[in-house]
Amino acid sequence: MSLGSTDVPPLLRLDDRTTILPIIHGSGQFAWLTRRFLLEHRFDCVAVSLPESFRECVEQAVLELPKPSIVIQQPTPNYESTYDAAQDFRGSYDAEASDEFSQSFGAEDDEDSPDEIPTSYVPIDPCQGVIMAIRAAMGEHIRREFIDLETNRFQPYSTVMPDPFAVRHVHCEKFAAAVLPSIPRPSDDQTRERMAYMAARLVELAKSHQQILLVTSVLDWPWIREAHRLLKEGRGRELQTFEHDHVQTPETFAVDPKTLLFLFGELPFITGLYERARAQLEEDEDLQVDGVKELLIAAKESYLAEFGNRARRITPLLLSKCLQYIRNLSLLHRRMTPDMVTIVTACQQILGDQFALHVAEIATEYRVLPTPTSEHAAGSSSHGGPETDSSDIPFGEQLTDAALSDGSDEPFEEDTQRTGESHAENTPEFLDDAALTQVKLGIDQGRLPDGEIVSLVNRLPGPPLTWQTLSLQPRPSKDERNRWEYNWNPYSQCSFPPEDERIEMLRNRVCERAQAIMGQDLARTEKFTTSVKDGIDIRDTLRHWYEKEIYVRVIPPSRGKLDACLMLFDSPADPRDYPWRTTWFAEHDWESTLAFFASDFTKEMVGPGIGMGTYGGAMFLYPPTPIRDIWTDRRLDFTETLEERLIAAACMHSRCRQIALMSGLPPGAGWRRLARRFKKQLVHVPLTSFSDQEVQQLRMVHVLNGSDVRSYAADFIRKA
Repeated sequence: MSLGSTDVPPLLRLDDRTTILPIIHGSGQFAWLTRRFLLEHRFDCVAVSLPESFRECVEQAVLELPKPSIVIQQPTPNYESTYDAAQDFRGSYDAEASDEFSQSFGAEDDEDSPDEIPTSYVPIDPCQGVIMAIRAAMGEHIRREFIDLETNRFQPYSTVMPDPFAVRHVHCEKFAAAVLPSIPRPSDDQTRERMAYMAARLVELAKSHQQILLVTSVLDWPWIREAHRLLKEGRGRELQTFEHDHVQTPETFAVDPKTLLFLFGELPFITGLYERARAQLEEDEDLQVDGVKELLIAAKESYLAEFGNRARRITPLLLSKCLQYIRNLSLLHRRMTPDMVTIVTACQQILGDQFALHVAEIATEYRVLPTPTSEHAAGSSSHGGPETDSSDIPFGEQLTDAALSDGSDEPFEEDTQRTGESHAENTPEFLDDAALTQVKLGIDQGRLPDGEIVSLVNRLPGPPLTWQTLSLQPRPSKDERNRWEYNWNPYSQCSFPPEDERIEMLRNRVCERAQAIMGQDLARTEKFTTSVKDGIDIRDTLRHWYEKEIYVRVIPPSRGKLDACLMLFDSPADPRDYPWRTTWFAEHDWESTLAFFASDFTKEMVGPGIGMGTYGGAMFLYPPTPIRDIWTDRRLDFTETLEERLIAAACMHSRCRQIALMSGLPPGAGWRRLARRFKKQLVHVPLTSFSDQEVQQLRMVHVLNGSDVRSYAADFIRKA
């Protein structure tokens, strides 16, 4: 087969037969570029910057994509002698010299200790350019060559790079040429040897192949090119002069779905979108930008599913403001695409802590399509339910649904003794023995299946990462909530003082607005003389335009007082949603007598001795007045709904003629008729006159299991 010359830019060509594609590792944009470059040009060999020892494990793991995995090569142990030279020579020298010899001897041993050698690994990441090159080459039946030097102690070589999104609008060769002046020369001998060895391997491969493509880091590109030029001039090192380290055989492990964030170069959610687009033959050029929008939409659905009618209104305008904020924060950090901290921070500022928590959780979920094997298993299952599209199901939940038929909550069983025919039959092909060979990843660390924690170094390092802390209260686990609910003492309850202050401030504002509305009925207009009073009355001014006079509005002070205030957050209210109905009395002079109906706080435990309910409606009496519990007062049994009982109780116990009512809609004829029965008048204050953020925060009521819980309650209570 004769491939002939390709139309590769001259900057990327080493000679007539060899091409280098410089990429940034861990970038979905460069992975997309690698696939497109490989399919647009004709090559009969694809070389990657990985040692030959990784070939079998990496290619086998690539075949199992979209299942993520990790190929780990542990360091070769040094079998040291037990001979104690310091002890034998202790008598030949003085004590001080002997101690110095012992310290130097021990330091030399510690330097080569296997505990100090980090474990190297290759991430099987769909958004990794080298993995994409292997995957595309295997799909096109192109020969693959692993041409890196075998090293027992791998030293990563990385530096800060421009945002990879630039390659979306700039040709690859122009991008590489732009970053070339900022690429430092390798400072360690191992990296220089690796570059020279890869150049020698390329020269050797050119003897048996017509067109070779090397996919490597943009940091390696100029130095491989330089070593290749020296070889062509006869001044480089020959292939036989290099010496490989003795290394162990790599192993492939599954990765805990909760720790995929430490494996992937992109967010797991964005990586899942790339895999979904690949499986469904969709366009994936702009997924790094459109993926952020899909992330917010998925988080919105999860947020609304959890909070229901007590969730904030996530309008398109708020989402557009959030995206604008994300863009501005990205530009401040000199980036074109946002990172996870930027996205969560913007959502926290615009849409609240709860929505930001859902964004953070969704961003770490790897949502993939099922393999044909798992689809067949699902279709032949005995559940008989409708077929569902698992593209929106997190990777861990897919494993749970497919592999665990006994109702277990964990996607991977920790008990290695549990076996059975039903479990083996329902296990998808891509799961295999993942429960037994699972690795949990952290920041440059990993916990192996045997429980050993090792330091990890990436064989395909991307730009250095900066880890930051987000001030979000995590959601407690199911076991924690069950334990807190079990330990709850039903005879000791109290409120959270900061929430008491905020709800009392809202009561004051509602009463002030109600009094202002009451005063508007007494407003009058008069001709302007020396003061505009309460503002120019445009309507009367235009009505008397022929007089050539200006009319001003005069609003006299309100004459009534308000001692009762009603807040109906959810109307009409379903009694099944609000089973907790009680009356609380004032603990301080500035507090009101409070009667309300809310959701069951024992069903949502947020901390030890801390339960959370949601107000459906509340009645405030200020100054505080001792009254009967309105929910057991038989004088109010004529009412039919929860709202009517609150209104009747407010009318019964109020000493003023007017009652402030804050609700989403004006009171209907039935409520006004109920108020007239007690010779009262309802003054409606629209719920929309207050910010949605404030209302949703104030609807959350936390119940503490004793006053001693107040000392640490703030550490567990989450904001809306």
